[in-house]
Amino acid sequence: MNIYQFAMQMEKDGEDFYRRLAKKATVSGLAKIFAMLADEEVKHYAVVERLGRKENNPQLADTAILDNVKNIFLGMREEKEQLFIDTTAATTNYRKACTIEAESEKFYREKGAQAEDENEERIFSRLAGEEANHLRIMENILEFVSRPEPGNWLENAEWHHLDAY
Repeated sequence: MNIYQFAMQMEKDGEDFYRRLAKKATVSGLAKIFAMLADEEVKHYAVVERLGRKENNPQLADTAILDNVKNIFLGMREEKEQLFIDTTAATTNYRKACTIEAESEKFYREKGAQAEDENEERIFSRLAGEEANHLRIMENILEFVSRPEPGNWLENAEWHHLDAY
């Protein structure tokens, strides 16, 4: 299996994982976030596939996922959505997502450093950055569900921790 096939499988597994989380989510805002993360993994798959086919100058589309997630959390706060979360199952899954995202970021950083083609290096670097953003999102969700009263976190959140670096 070459690096492109490996990366495509990694992205497909990530998509499947987030789709499962979206289906299991009891909070609609979290379901939306997981669906958005799954859609991001689809975009990653597509650009890696184009890289593997050696298409001329494949591009990775810009993403506004951090802003979108921030808006979803703000909407959840405003709507005072019922926030029942099975924290045992949720934290296990969200920790797993954090691990997956951290490993994906590391993979793309390493492959970017090894790339001989400038465009490939740039794309791998962008993918690593996006995976880092996904990790930040999942870490914040993990913090959210780990609080004794998740609703209080929504009320008191400043959201600076989701702003892009």
